[in-house]
Amino acid sequence: MRDQEPQPAQQSRRLSTKETAELLGVKPETVYAYVSRGQLTSRRGQGRRGSTFDAAEVEALARRNKRESAPSSGSDELSVRTRITLIDEDRYFFRGVDAAQLAAHHSYEEVAEWLWTGTLRPGARFRAPKESLAAARRAVGALPEHSSPVDLLRVAAVAAATVDPLRYDLSEDSVLGSARSLIPTLAAALPLRRATFVDGEPIARRLWGRLSHKEPDEASLRLLDMALALLVDHDLAASTLAVRVAASARAHAYAAVSAGLGVLEGPLHGAASGVAHRMLLEVLDRGSAGPVVADELRAGRRVPGLGHRLYKGEDPRAQALFAALEDLPAARPALAAARDVVTTTARHTDLHANVDLALAVFTASHGMAAEAGETIFAVARTAGWIAHALEEYGERPLRMRPTGHYVGVRPPQPLP
Repeated sequence: MRDQEPQPAQQSRRLSTKETAELLGVKPETVYAYVSRGQLTSRRGQGRRGSTFDAAEVEALARRNKRESAPSSGSDELSVRTRITLIDEDRYFFRGVDAAQLAAHHSYEEVAEWLWTGTLRPGARFRAPKESLAAARRAVGALPEHSSPVDLLRVAAVAAATVDPLRYDLSEDSVLGSARSLIPTLAAALPLRRATFVDGEPIARRLWGRLSHKEPDEASLRLLDMALALLVDHDLAASTLAVRVAASARAHAYAAVSAGLGVLEGPLHGAASGVAHRMLLEVLDRGSAGPVVADELRAGRRVPGLGHRLYKGEDPRAQALFAALEDLPAARPALAAARDVVTTTARHTDLHANVDLALAVFTASHGMAAEAGETIFAVARTAGWIAHALEEYGERPLRMRPTGHYVGVRPPQPLP
C-alpha cells in the first residue's frame, strides 16, 4: 500500500470586520477593541479594504463570550467579569494597583485616566465645553430651589447630552472625550457658594466653591481631591450595575451616567454620608454619642457610618480619609465625635467606621451642607461609571438580561 502524500494544512476561512461584528453581536468599533485587548488578531485583507479575522478564532471568542455571560449554575447572584476594580481582604485595587495608594499620590483626574485606559497621565485636566456648560446651567437654573444635588446633576447630564452630536458614537475615543467634558460640566453646573469658576482648574478646586462658602486651604483641597479619587469606583455597587445594564442596551455614556445617578440617590447608597453628617452634628450639639446612638437604635435604625458588607475589618477608604483628617485642625471636633460614635457602638458590635462616616467628618468640618457628601460621591463615581460603560460596550449587547422567576398564580385564570 502506497504511503499517502502529506496534504497542506487547510487555511482557515477569513471574515471581514462586518461579518466578525455580526457573529459576535457587537459594533465594528468593538471588534477593534477586542484586537487592542489581545482577544482577536487581525490581518490586512488581500485585494480588499479593511482587516480580516480568522473565523475559528472569532467563533471561539463568541462561544467564550456566551459562556462567560451565562448565569452560573447553583447561584442566584449575578456575576460580571471586570478588569477594573478588585476588592480582596479588606483592600481594593484599581487595575491591580492599590487604590488608596493611588489616591494618596495622584489627583482624581489622573486616577480616572488610569481607570479608563490603564495609562497614567500626569497633570491631567478636564475641560467643560462652553455649549455643554451653558446648556447644563440653564437646565439646572430652571429647577426649584429645594432640588437635591443629584436632581441637579441628573438634569445637567441630560442637558449636556443634548449638545453633544457625537454621543451615539460608542467607540472608546469618543466615549472618553465625552467623559472628560461631562465631569467638569457636572461640577461647574452646580450653584456657586463662593469664588468663581475657572475652566482648566482641578475638579476638586472647582467643586469646592459649590460645596462650601469658606476659603479652602491647600490641605483641605488635597483631602477633597483624595476623597474624589478614593470614591471613583467600588466594583459593582447598585448604581454601577444600573450603568452596566444601560450600557448593555447600548445607551450612550450620558444616559448610562444618568441611570447611575438615579440609583445613587437612595439612602442606602450615595445619600448615606448625609445621614452620618446629621448624626455628627447632633453628637456635637448634645456633647456625647451615647444618647444619639440610643435614639438611632430605639427607632429601629442602624447607626449611620458603620459597617460595610464587603469588608470584615476597616473600610480602607475610611482609613485613608481619617488619616488625612488628623492633619486638619478644623476637623478635630467632628473627628472626635466620630470616634465617640465608634467607641460607643463597639461595646456591643464589631462594626467599623466606613467611608460615609469619614466623608461626614470632612463635610461637617468645613461648613458644608449635609448633602455635600452625596455631591462628592456622585461627581467622583461618574468616572467609574464611564469605565464600566466602556467595558460593557465591549461585551455582547443585552447580556444583562436576567430571567424572571415567576411565583404568581398559574394560568389559565378567568378574566377579572
